[in-house]
Parts: sequence; structure tokens; C-alpha cells
Amino acid sequence: MLHPYVLLQTHGEFQTAVAIRKKKTARFDPKAFLTRIGAGRTNVSFLPNEIVFAQGDVANAVFFLQKGKAKITVLSKNGKEAVLAILGPDDFFGEGCLNGHPRRIGTVRAMTECSAMRIEKAAMIKVLHDEPKFSELFIAHLLHRNGRIEEDLIDQLFNSSEKRLARTLLLLANFGKEGKPEPVIAKLSQETLADMIGTTRSRVSFFMNRFRRLGFIEYDGDLHGDLKVHSSLLNVVLHDDPIKRRRSRRPACAIWYSTALQAKGIPCHC
Repeated sequence: MLHPYVLLQTHGEFQTAVAIRKKKTARFDPKAFLTRIGAGRTNVSFLPNEIVFAQGDVANAVFFLQKGKAKITVLSKNGKEAVLAILGPDDFFGEGCLNGHPRRIGTVRAMTECSAMRIEKAAMIKVLHDEPKFSELFIAHLLHRNGRIEEDLIDQLFNSSEKRLARTLLLLANFGKEGKPEPVIAKLSQETLADMIGTTRSRVSFFMNRFRRLGFIEYDGDLHGDLKVHSSLLNVVLHDDPIKRRRSRRPACAIWYSTALQAKGIPCHC
């Protein structure tokens, strides 16, 4: 049987260890961890169109985007490229290295000037194991990413290309997310939008011009400048086309009559 003094001393050391552990946990700030250089962490910057990592590169780090926008693309063996996602501030990417992927399965390219925190794989595993606050933040990111993938799949299966384009533009402008919407989108080509929604560039051009005529968006026509998205674009996603709906309610005789009048050069307001 241990002497009472020894028991008190052992208990005291245990309480001290618990107090230090609690203090350490309470002081840990995930945001500070993702902005300050430290063991296994470095700040990296990229210019527009610069590759962060390429498909097939060694997967040995996770990135946290602090500023700017980037896109994730995958290239097939036949040379066809698909855009998987557009990344914005506070997004993690490259986390596939934690899942046992020895090589990158996609390419990440900066769309604007970007700054990011590069976290070595070993440092990432350590902080996930030691810091519950950081683990919660990272799990929340993974759940959000998984939900977004499910929504994209449903959108691709059941919605028209027009609705898919409208939803993509709203997401890029930050509508529907926490915080203030950002109605202005940096330079984004119609080819990139076509790859994102699974259609042709000509269809994207047709719908973009239509959205502009209806006042849903503002841009110069070739997307070489900034694109401004208005909240009224939500009408395309939430409702059927009002023009098509109005036409569908017209009886066949009214449609024939108006067509006949127009053929004779007589304006019809029916």
C-alpha cells in the first residue's frame, strides 16, 4: 500500500498534467495555425494560370487556400478535360494524400493570384490527432465537400443545362453560403463553365446572353472582364422558365392564329 504522501504527490502530478493539457487545447487556434508558418507549414503564392500541383505528381501535402480562386481539373486518357470544382478562400484541397493516394488524381491551377498554406502530410496527421478543434474544422470541410458532390450529381442528373449554369454562377458568386454574397466573379472562360456543367460552349454562350438580356448578369460578352451576378438569377433555379410556362398555357388555336397573323405581317398581341 502506497504512503498517503506518495498518493497525494501522484494525484497532484496527474492534475497538473490535465491542467496543462486543457490549457494547451484551449489556446490552440485553428485559424492561426492555418496562417502562420511553423513546423511542416509554409506559405506559397501562385500567379494566375500557374499550376499548384499537376495530375500524377507525388501527393505529400495538404493545401489551405487563403486568398484567390483556383480550379481542380482531371484529364482523361483520351485528352478530355473536366472541371471538378472551383476553389475559394478557406477551402482545403489535396487531402487525397491522407487517404493513401501516392499520386495526385487531378490538377489544381490558380485562376487568380492565390496564396495558400502548404501543410506536409506528417504535420497534417499530427495536428488532426492532437488538436480536436482542428479535427472538427477539417471534418466540417469534408462533410461540406461531400454534400456539394451529392448536389452536383443530382443537378447533373435531373436539371437542364440552363439551370445547371445558373446554379453554378450563383455558387461561384457565393450565394446561398454563410457570409455576404460576392456578386462579382473573376475572369472565367465559357469553356470552363461548359466543362463544369457538362455541355458545349455554344450552349453556355446562348444562355449567358439570355441571362444578360433578362438582367440576371452583367458581363462584356466574352468573359474577359469581371462577371456580375444578381440574386434575380435564383428565379431560373427555383422556378420553371416563365416564358415557356406562359406559352404552354396558350391553346393551340391561339398559337395558330398568331402565327397566321405574323405570316401576313400583321402584329399580334395575343
